[in-house]
Amino acid sequence: MKLIADSGSTKTNWHLIQDSDQTPLNCETAGINPFFQQSSDILKTLTTQFSIPFQQLDSLYFYGAGAANEAKKQELLDALQEYFKTDTIIVESDLLAAAHSLCGNEPGIAAIMGTGSNSCYYDGKRILSNVSPLGYILGDEGSGAVLGKKLLSEILKNQFPQHLIKLFFETYSETPAEIMENVYRKPFPNRYMAGFTRFLSAHMQEAAVHELLFHSFEEFFQRNIRQYNEAKELPVHFTGSIAWHFREVLKEAAEKSGFLMGNVCQNPMEGLIRYHKQNP
Repeated sequence: MKLIADSGSTKTNWHLIQDSDQTPLNCETAGINPFFQQSSDILKTLTTQFSIPFQQLDSLYFYGAGAANEAKKQELLDALQEYFKTDTIIVESDLLAAAHSLCGNEPGIAAIMGTGSNSCYYDGKRILSNVSPLGYILGDEGSGAVLGKKLLSEILKNQFPQHLIKLFFETYSETPAEIMENVYRKPFPNRYMAGFTRFLSAHMQEAAVHELLFHSFEEFFQRNIRQYNEAKELPVHFTGSIAWHFREVLKEAAEKSGFLMGNVCQNPMEGLIRYHKQNP
């Protein structure tokens, strides 16, 4: 049995590949990120939320945010080893998951646009170049966290049209003080801010919302994709909830920036399953 995990900041998708005559098993847990969680926190998430029955795994392939840092990677490995009790655990970045899923064994530009954002040039085997995403404070252009941050700033600084500001506070019962508390004092402000992208999705027909989305995605292309020389010839593929739900505006920004949009999928798991079956 082979277990594949794809973990973002908000959620982790798990898929167990069994023998050919058995039905694949899936479950979802909270996001696992060693930059924000200690081994004990990760183990608690697995103990309370992992629901796939298993006895003996042959291997575990875990793709996740924060896995590129060796010290944090070891903390994650320790927690996975304690819970799953298997010797073969491969931990790779969520960016490599995107590349494996979107490009398979072919070269391409692979990008993630979910709670966070990231991108790379992948040669069909390895990631050869990566513009550092820098997180939602310094970077993560186009991500759910940054879109939510921009929306909150526009609302709280009275920059959006008044009918949208009124509608926002009718939709969400939180006061400005409570929003500030959640952003600056509570854990996982990136998840919290990304949650407000539902408001953007519900009001995409509004000019102010479309402008916020378009310019955010344009920033992503200008500050990230433009740095890959290969992007002049190769399409840019995307995975992630933000890319999926706002794909029409994302395509507009790509074309305005001079890039060719490739495939867009909501999550990389289907492509990962295909990749691991083709590359045992």
